Amino acid sequence: MTYGETSPLDLPRPIPGGYGNRLFLFVMRRMATAGVNDAHAANAMLGAFGRSYRRPLVLMRAMMLELARASSRKILVAPCCCARMTADEALMMQATGDALRDPNAAYEQVSTLLGNDHALGALTCLQAVAQAHCDLGRPLDLYAAG
Repeated sequence: MTYGETSPLDLPRPIPGGYGNRLFLFVMRRMATAGVNDAHAANAMLGAFGRSYRRPLVLMRAMMLELARASSRKILVAPCCCARMTADEALMMQATGDALRDPNAAYEQVSTLLGNDHALGALTCLQAVAQAHCDLGRPLDLYAAG
């Protein structure tokens, strides 16, 4: 590596503010490292949403499986304890925040994240997760929570 290049393990952004954003990031990291059926991820959703936890949990699982299926590159995820985000995590958080408000921008971000132009299924999953969080009082909005 030469001077000025960035390592893929660089953590360029701090984790976002807002409980919904941090919950999304934690659950995403847990599912990425321990699998979509991780008990810690499910418990975090139960603690955040109470008896309504199933909808966002199932949608997060579907989102993670769709991202893994559609991606033509590795998506780098930091450990759960890390107080900063990888560039891929930041791009996913940005796309999720834009998914309901600006789907065209979110599609471009998801395409970049996946490394290909087959991102419609992943975008639909991000929109469903964002809508579920919003409906249950834990919105995913980087602009409002910043």
